[in-house]
Amino acid sequence: MKIAMVDPSLFTGRYDDSLCAAMGAAGEDVALLGRPVRPTDAFIPQHYRYVPRFFRRSEAVRGRLGEGRVFRLLKAAEYGWTSALGKTEDLARADVLHFQWLPLAPADRLLLRRLRRRVALVHTVHNVDAYHADAGFQGRGYRALLDLFDALIVHGDTTREALVAQGVSVDRIHVTAHPPMRLAPAMPDDLASVPDPMRPRVLFFGTIRPYKGVDLLIEACLSLWQGGHDFELVLAGKPFMDIAPLMEGVRRAGFGDRLICDLGFLREQRLDAHMAKADIIVFPYRHIDSSGAFLSALHHGKAMVASDAGMFATLPEAVAIRFPAGNAPALAQALLPLLQSPAIRQARGGQAHAYGEDMGDWKDMALATIDIYRKAMAART
Repeated sequence: MKIAMVDPSLFTGRYDDSLCAAMGAAGEDVALLGRPVRPTDAFIPQHYRYVPRFFRRSEAVRGRLGEGRVFRLLKAAEYGWTSALGKTEDLARADVLHFQWLPLAPADRLLLRRLRRRVALVHTVHNVDAYHADAGFQGRGYRALLDLFDALIVHGDTTREALVAQGVSVDRIHVTAHPPMRLAPAMPDDLASVPDPMRPRVLFFGTIRPYKGVDLLIEACLSLWQGGHDFELVLAGKPFMDIAPLMEGVRRAGFGDRLICDLGFLREQRLDAHMAKADIIVFPYRHIDSSGAFLSALHHGKAMVASDAGMFATLPEAVAIRFPAGNAPALAQALLPLLQSPAIRQARGGQAHAYGEDMGDWKDMALATIDIYRKAMAART
């Protein structure tokens, strides 16, 4: 079977790499189609081909333009032109086109309509609210795109039920477990570049967006610091929101020395180094369906705190201490026993590690996905 995995902006590069490699190892002809690779992309294709098909012109000038408004407009224009008028013969030669992310819904609609009668279309719905209510024009019309696919893949019953509630036919929805992921491991230089903890360390890592609740985490930490609890907070990742007021609030309160910020697009190895040096990893999301960040952290065996949003609500109690999404005081209370007791942190971390070891692997995911492809192709005949 000839499979083209499509993730134009490489929103989930490590996920794409893991699934493509496993399907290639199972004997399928797999290509991953994305943008030109950046220095922060750590995956090395194995058992599949990588094709930098999208955003070639805008990526070529990214270094000069930066990532501000002009660059984003250029990217949108390039993707819109590619979707509406660009060549599609290479895409149509595949047996299955599997779209992981749809980066610009109005343009994606044009591309999918050009392809739907020529090739089986599959889409992974990582989150029902794909743009987390903060994308504006980017996500306009996303729900209607789902009707253009022969099959939809989700990673849990919560997402499946939400799609059914939106009118998506249950016959087109397939649930597959999301296996744990491993980022590229930290090298000695990466570990040396991340300061050693001076006190118990709480870590938030990944892109910083409004729905991820970093403001709630800082509010919770301020209340704990003001209550006399001694620990440090690390924020590691690129902000897609203005966090300067949050950081200033910490400094004004007199706790600036306990906030460590490593902001920007970080290489996987550097993120791995941050996880290695943390004592507690926090996922204070306001809403989410599934979290690749959580699944990439399990093997580190660190104590976890998470909101009760999405997949987190289904976790065994021993794996992560949960709190009601959006509730900063409850988040502070969830952190408290872990900050107070190294023994509790160690026990909780062991449970998280064991949970990750017991979850499915990418071989299982690949075989399940290939079966979905076959069903999607058969349904078209």
